[in-house]
Amino acid sequence: MRDVAVVGFAQRQMAEFDGSPTCVELLVPLFAECYEQTGWTRTDVGFWCSGSSDYLAGRSFSFVQAVDAIGVNPPVNESHVEMDLAWAMYEAWLKIQTGEVDTALVYAFGKSSAGVLRRTLSLQLDPYTMTPIWPDTVSLAGLQARAGLDAGLWDEAAMAEVANRSLRDAESNEYAVRKGGSSVEELLARPMYADPLRKHDCAPVTDGAAALVLAAGDRAKDTRDRPAWITGLSHYVDSMSMGTRDLTRSPSTAKAAAAVDLEGIEVAELHAPFSHQELILRTELGLGDDVRINPSGGALTSNPMFSAGGIRIGEAAKRVWAGEAAKVLGHATSGPALQQNLVCTMEGRS
Repeated sequence: MRDVAVVGFAQRQMAEFDGSPTCVELLVPLFAECYEQTGWTRTDVGFWCSGSSDYLAGRSFSFVQAVDAIGVNPPVNESHVEMDLAWAMYEAWLKIQTGEVDTALVYAFGKSSAGVLRRTLSLQLDPYTMTPIWPDTVSLAGLQARAGLDAGLWDEAAMAEVANRSLRDAESNEYAVRKGGSSVEELLARPMYADPLRKHDCAPVTDGAAALVLAAGDRAKDTRDRPAWITGLSHYVDSMSMGTRDLTRSPSTAKAAAAVDLEGIEVAELHAPFSHQELILRTELGLGDDVRINPSGGALTSNPMFSAGGIRIGEAAKRVWAGEAAKVLGHATSGPALQQNLVCTMEGRS
């Protein structure tokens, strides 16, 4: 296997697009930031891969317009996934493993505020048994949270502790849409939003985009003093049939974790759009109290569709670059109630 590292990362997260720019206008500054970080130009990128959704954009082949941000003359080696940025990164990692290219820039974007996100995401459900009754994402997460509460796996105070810690950590994150913790007691006193979930238990609707830069071997070493070397990368999928799943568990997360080495993890950025989902992920990943969870604030403070999972990997990589951690974990999820999960471990080497 080739040694591949994350060497660049840029992001934009906002409550809504300011002035409603096109995806090209949003992406061009991100690419410029990645070029500045790496010292590269467009010709240094061997492979491009994007993540987005036509359902979210409201038009067919919306990702084709985004290619204008790259510049296509001369032509580029480009691909697309109808998934989160983390899965675009997975494809780029595989592309580098083939030896066809040594470098890649992956990006993703989404404008969640353009419609009713809770309803739009119902389109990812089973088209025969679930989509016709339009159960929205918050309601399904509420059923998941209630199942855990009734089983005694967690309580509302534990959920509030997750939210409060996330809001406090987000105070140092300039991109967080929601920030500012108070106390567990104050959060529990707030009204219900979708019983047993309160507003702070749910990720805010967030617009945004992000980009990650990958490089192999000497290209990574030449690009950054302390690259975040990818030492493990795996993803699994649970059934799309909600009735066949134990919603208090995430088998796909456990399987993905078993495929990588989690020993020595110091920082974990977990993509948990709902507070109770962090509790599930921590259990399935076997993360102890010595692991710092979501120092960026996580998805509860900003959750741009199709970027948030990749942002978790970028935020974890930043801890390696800064020398704050020797080994980190980035996690991404997609689908209802933690249906699909990807884990990525990264290490810094002297």
